Amino acid sequence: MLVKTFASALEGVDAIRITIEVNIGGSVVGSKLAYFLVGLPDNAVKEGYQRIESAIKSVGKFMPRQKVVVNMAPANIRKEGSAYDLPIALSILGSTKQVSSKHFDQYMMMGELALDGGIRPIRGALPMAILARKLKFKGIILPYANAREAAIVNDLDVYGVKSLDEVIDFFEDSNRLRPTVVDTRDEFFHNYNQYQVDFVDVRGQENIKRALELAAAGGHNVLLIGPPGAGKTMMAKRLPTILPPLTLAEALETTKIHSVAGLLNENASLIKTRPFRSPHHTISDAALVGGGSNPLPGEISLSHNGVLFLDELPEFHRSVLEVMRQPLEDRKIIISRARMTVEYPASFILIASMNPCPCGFLNHPEKDCVCTPAAIQRYLNKISGPLLDRIDLHVEVTPVSFDEITSSSHTGKTSAEIAERVINARKNQQERFAKYELDILCNAEMPPRMVKQLCKINKAGATLLRAAMEKLQLSARAYDRILKVARTAADLDNKEDIEIGHLAEAIQYRSLDKENWGNL
Repeated sequence: MLVKTFASALEGVDAIRITIEVNIGGSVVGSKLAYFLVGLPDNAVKEGYQRIESAIKSVGKFMPRQKVVVNMAPANIRKEGSAYDLPIALSILGSTKQVSSKHFDQYMMMGELALDGGIRPIRGALPMAILARKLKFKGIILPYANAREAAIVNDLDVYGVKSLDEVIDFFEDSNRLRPTVVDTRDEFFHNYNQYQVDFVDVRGQENIKRALELAAAGGHNVLLIGPPGAGKTMMAKRLPTILPPLTLAEALETTKIHSVAGLLNENASLIKTRPFRSPHHTISDAALVGGGSNPLPGEISLSHNGVLFLDELPEFHRSVLEVMRQPLEDRKIIISRARMTVEYPASFILIASMNPCPCGFLNHPEKDCVCTPAAIQRYLNKISGPLLDRIDLHVEVTPVSFDEITSSSHTGKTSAEIAERVINARKNQQERFAKYELDILCNAEMPPRMVKQLCKINKAGATLLRAAMEKLQLSARAYDRILKVARTAADLDNKEDIEIGHLAEAIQYRSLDKENWGNL
């Protein structure tokens, strides 16, 4: 008897339907196992036979001793992972009439079986639920730990199950499972955008706070250069606190990526704060951009809609840093393999930090640098010119004085106060972009032709910019990025036109381009 169940496979951040077909018939020849699994399964899927057999026996059912053919269609797509155990087991039970298969076509199901019939969590539950709703399935059956994640999707019955016998009873109508219900908006607005850090804790460093405010308002990338202990990491960790709160659409998109990567906690639902990813400098290029035979998202995609922080930038392998060039421009990463090509979103703010020299004390107001000029040049040359060109704001961080640290009259702005200005600047940008059909959220995303239209400068500004371009030997890309930063400064001041002060501020953030990188 032929029986079908429906599952799904992950392709990038989306899911595609997989049909499980099981046909049982014919006798076993000798003692040879007559179990045939076809449709490009990997080893994890093939090894599922032992898990399925043990789980079926543990719930009082039997594994057929006849020829069993399991086809996973479409057959040209690689099937990976242990999440196909549940639909295969149900198809076998339905084909042997141990379970009614009457309603199998109404549900999509996924889950890894334990030997005792338990059902273990899977990754990618959210995109699977989105696919199930799109294909108009009545519901989806998933491990209990993944139910809240999938229940974010409205107009779909999501059943979280803990064991195989619960699923069997459900299809036999002897156990009425209750669907998991999540009020998406209530879930989103409950304790969202809550952080444990705040800019009010930062003493002094007003120029750095201003640079990070510009970065947050316009989506610009930042490089912080300063000696050890000056506060580079501390301030980088506070950048997400001044970014605009995630919209519901952004939260769903971010949760979807983390779901595919298998990084959501048990019983987790929506991600409510902007991601902050800080990989160690020993990371590989594949871990940064994503990869594998069936590519998974890397750190740049896990930072989507948030911040990617690279501490001690020159310590990263040069090949790792160079793979970021294209994502920084296109805000997406395309990973090609022999069998597939997947695209992951990668719209993030890059914030990097580094010391000015190997010992860290070059230009320090109190400590002497012990590095030779050649050692300093080798250290700085670890950062390529093309990568540096893609970073909008280059900021020198100086140590905070003892008086500033111990001052009792500290009146720094809170993250909420800075965020209010950032949100207002983003509103100014959205009003400006409204007449264009492009999906642009901030100034940093403007294409060159839009920069020419929206970042016009007067004659005095053009003279200043020409002088800066010639003195610093800036590239055409740097020219565009200066105009974008100046546009953001004007938006923070609620100015319609870019004034010469805004342009001067943007230019000063490029002053490190050729100061010490002259030999690149």
